[in-house]
Order: sequence, then structure tokens, then C-alpha cells
Amino acid sequence: MTDMNETLNQWLRDAHAMEEQAEQMLKTQASRIESYPELASRIRQHLEETRSQRERLESCIERRGASSSSMKDMAARMSAMMQGMGAMMSGDEVMKGLLTSYAFEHFEVASYRILISAAEAVGDAETARVCEAICREEEAMASWLADHIPGVTQTYLSRESADLDEAKR
Repeated sequence: MTDMNETLNQWLRDAHAMEEQAEQMLKTQASRIESYPELASRIRQHLEETRSQRERLESCIERRGASSSSMKDMAARMSAMMQGMGAMMSGDEVMKGLLTSYAFEHFEVASYRILISAAEAVGDAETARVCEAICREEEAMASWLADHIPGVTQTYLSRESADLDEAKR
């Protein structure tokens, strides 16, 4: 039978890689959506939150006597880079980025809820506390995106109908 502590360590490594992927995705998005200043500003803010989340996870992993996975982190960054390149080639880059971000935030929320439950199961109150705080940040970003999808969509459609080349970004 697998040790629950080792399972938690593995899931924390997965979350660390997930935040590496998120950081890369957000950096790419922030640099490409100059026509949507409010969205760009919120993405830059969440990029800083994401960096902090990654650091907090690193602290949890180290405190538990484990280490992050360089291979998983690199694979996650590469995945995000490929995703960003694919979005750049689409005619509606900002909309693809919005869709991806909204889905990814919900993926992160679910991941942190699992981590909270696992940390509680092994009696690691500090990891549970850290993951709860990160989960609230991810929920806030998902909520912000949900609230702004209609406005970004309308702006995109207006810019597209005016045949502005930069409508996609």
C-alpha cells in the first residue's frame, strides 16, 4: 500500500509543475493582449500571484523533506509554450486565451481542493493552510474571468467587425 505522505508529496510536485505551466501561460498572454488593457492588467496581477504560489508550494515540499520534479516542471513549461504558440496562430487569440485561462483556473481549484483534503488526512495543517490560501486566489481569478467574459467577447467582436488587425490580441 502506498504511503499517504508520499502521495501528498507527489501531488505537491504535480501542483508545482502546474504553477510552472500557469506562469508560462500567463507570461505569454500578458505580452500579447495589448488591446485589452483591463484583462492584461489582471493577467499580470495573477502572474505575480502564480509566482508566489509556486514559491509557497516549494516551501511546503521542502518542509516535508521532498523536492520538486525538474522533469515535470520542464514538461509543464514546454506544454504551456506550445499552447501559447498555437493560440498565436489562431485568428481569435484573445478568446482562445480567455477560454484556456478560465478552464485552467478551475483545474487548479480542483487540484488545490484535493491537496487540502490530502494534507488534512496526513495531519499536515501547514500544507492545508497554504493550499487553502492558494485555492482562494485561484477561485478569485476564475470568478474575475467569468465576470469579464461578456465584456471581452463584446470588445473582440467590435474590434473584429471594425476589421482591426489587433482584434485577436
